Amino acid sequence: MFDKVLIANRGEIALRIQRACKELGIATVAVHSTADADAMHVRLADESVCIGPPAASESYLNIPALVTACEITGADAVHPGYGFLSENARFAEILEEHKITFIGPTSEHIRIMGDKIEAKETAKKLGIPVVPGSDGAVTSEAQAMKIADSMGFPVLIKAAAGGGGRGMKVAHSRADLGLALSTARAEAKAAFKDDAVYMEKYLQKPRHIEIQVFGDGKGDAVHLGERDCSLQRRHQKVLEEAPSPALNAAQRAKIGETVADAMRKIKYRGAGTVEFLFEDGQFYFIEMNTRLQVEHPVTEMVTGYDLVLEQIRVASGASLSFKQSDIVFSGHAIECRICAENPKTFRPSPGQISYWHPPGGLGVRVDSGAYQGYRIPPYYDSLIGKLIVHGKTRNDCLMRLRRALSEFVIDGIETTIPLFQDLVRQSDVVDGLYDIHWLEKHLGMK
Repeated sequence: MFDKVLIANRGEIALRIQRACKELGIATVAVHSTADADAMHVRLADESVCIGPPAASESYLNIPALVTACEITGADAVHPGYGFLSENARFAEILEEHKITFIGPTSEHIRIMGDKIEAKETAKKLGIPVVPGSDGAVTSEAQAMKIADSMGFPVLIKAAAGGGGRGMKVAHSRADLGLALSTARAEAKAAFKDDAVYMEKYLQKPRHIEIQVFGDGKGDAVHLGERDCSLQRRHQKVLEEAPSPALNAAQRAKIGETVADAMRKIKYRGAGTVEFLFEDGQFYFIEMNTRLQVEHPVTEMVTGYDLVLEQIRVASGASLSFKQSDIVFSGHAIECRICAENPKTFRPSPGQISYWHPPGGLGVRVDSGAYQGYRIPPYYDSLIGKLIVHGKTRNDCLMRLRRALSEFVIDGIETTIPLFQDLVRQSDVVDGLYDIHWLEKHLGMK
């Protein structure tokens, strides 16, 4: 087991990793920018190192500064959390070169799954169902038109190195295709320094279903069920739940075993999430995230397993602490991403929290690094906490969530709590009858 873990992240995920380390008796190192000097994870860590000014490019994305912090403190492992460098293959390689363990997959797996085109080809070879689309990158409008005509409109153009909805455009007809292609390529170039794009059939009313997998890097892997992340705004997840109200036990077991078997074949190490679009009873692979997900707590709530703790164990060389037959799904869990944003315009709302009262009670969990008096900096993602609620049934969970949201008080800034108070009373959400386009329609977005 490791002696000291450096946490290369900030906010609630840094605190979440810190807690798992402490339960394992591992010392922690918090890194921070000058803007995060008063952050909760910095206060609670055994050691802390300032790695640069507020800009992420000069601090949390500064690989030399992070490696130097490891050497200064004697950290023998790094947990990247999610975002920032969590899916940066070169970062993983550099740590390996310095004899520091990267708590995550191998750099090879990060690289393969980070390229959406290669990931899709890999999924095909492993027997995972994929969305119909182009074989590789699309380089011209003529090529795009030929592919679109063969599949039928509408089609989706996606950045090969993309994520978060950037470099993603829909063409509903032949007339739309040229502009959609050029715009997607331009956005991809600006966001990822790579203008490679590919095409997929655009599904009309799919759900976003993802499968949580875990491998030991030696050929053993399991799945821990699915999460339904269909409530999205501009391709960004807003609310997640487990299990999905759209799946039955047979569908869950079949797709779960398909994915777990694929992870065994490639000897995948650590936590990973294979994401699908699900429509008319069919699953279509869209991407794999080779890291911990923001929404991992809902899986923890319905399985009882600590995914972060297991990440650390497996990275240290241990075998999985559970088998597929050990995993039993109990009850229902829902997560709301609480952001420092206006609940209607979604304009960021940084500033000082003048009052902080999180909800409590049976089945209620709040993952957050915020506290009363904490000043939310304007430089980073607006997520300030996650409210996760568990109940025996989905209806019990929704009732508990309504109660918890009514107790959650954050003053001094605007938050998205009112949005969730509205959502959990909408009949389509209560009945589980929503797809990935539902929320934008509800919000009146074009």
